[in-house]
Amino acid sequence: MSPTRHPGHGLGGNQTQGRQSTSNPLRGAAFVLAAHRVDQLPPDTAAEVAFAGRSNAGKSSAINALAGQGALARTSKTPGRTQQLVVFALPGGHRLVDLPGYGYAKVPPALRQHWKQEIDAYLRKRQSLRGLVLIADIRHAPAAFDRQMLAFCAAIELPCVVLLSKADKLSRAQVHARQREVEDEIAEEGGRVQLIPFSAPAGTGVHEARAAVAALLG
Repeated sequence: MSPTRHPGHGLGGNQTQGRQSTSNPLRGAAFVLAAHRVDQLPPDTAAEVAFAGRSNAGKSSAINALAGQGALARTSKTPGRTQQLVVFALPGGHRLVDLPGYGYAKVPPALRQHWKQEIDAYLRKRQSLRGLVLIADIRHAPAAFDRQMLAFCAAIELPCVVLLSKADKLSRAQVHARQREVEDEIAEEGGRVQLIPFSAPAGTGVHEARAAVAALLG
């Protein structure tokens, strides 16, 4: 299968939403392609940051919020819609890469195994990869997949930013408590992890997350 144009994505930065500002370092992100395999990705140059997370953690909504575009990454009430490595180009030549959502039970086992192999190959071999943004639901303990990703990043010394999504579902006190709990839960994994409480609908943590991604891109 060759890389495909993604029908659900816009091709430019004109879909900005709300109070878009030139201070947004991810402004102008544009869909490039969706690849079924790592070898179908754009040339391994410049810098890119990857986004990972379970299929119901709000990964696409997070990407849209960070880019300031309402429909950049495909969102759906049905989890597991991201089934390829989706690449977005930034005006400065860098990229964002949306990795396939993981953990949705209705995905066929063969496809889940394919995703696992391709994600592993991407994280190990992609020279332009500067860091990973892991989206995890703040209301729940880190899942096995989340822990695997954190351990993997620690093993290869890849910087990782964890967005604790759906923070709007909790009170401010609960958010602070859960952040401390998650810090304790993942401390054993080691590595360079930055935790940011996050909510795409409420805008919580959006500026901090944008700055973290920009710092990873350099």
